[in-house]
Amino acid sequence: MILYEEVLREFQKQKVKYVLVGGVAFNLLGGERTTLDLDILVEMSDANLFKVVKILKKAGYHVRQPVDPLLIADKKTRQDWIKNKHMKAFNFYKDVKSYEAVDILIDSVVAYQEAVKDVKRVKVGTLILPVISTKKLIKMKQSAGREKDLSDIRNLKALRKK
Repeated sequence: MILYEEVLREFQKQKVKYVLVGGVAFNLLGGERTTLDLDILVEMSDANLFKVVKILKKAGYHVRQPVDPLLIADKKTRQDWIKNKHMKAFNFYKDVKSYEAVDILIDSVVAYQEAVKDVKRVKVGTLILPVISTKKLIKMKQSAGREKDLSDIRNLKALRKK
């Protein structure tokens, strides 16, 4: 069993429109880095986000923010969070002692509609996972600009040359 398999399997079953990004995508594209959270870009339709929240809640995930997590499925609320709270991601966590966390990116330099155009389909066990392309992951990591992202960019560029 892979980490987050229950959630990813349910995403597949319910036809959630999402793309894996972040550290997990980096690893699935051939990089090697320890990462524990799952970062996803999702189609930002209210219906798709509603499915994502329901799946995460059913799997035992909670939000840190003192809000109803279903509010992410409301476009006006999301826009308010981005504009007034400078929110980039909406975080779900398993429990206070767990390392399991899922971040839904709500403000990204690469939107779902752009990411899905050249998504890589990676088979992991019996799952087929949609993974952001190397080029677009590099764009996201350049925007983040943290040292680990800059290191990931160097590694991704080296992997492309192989």
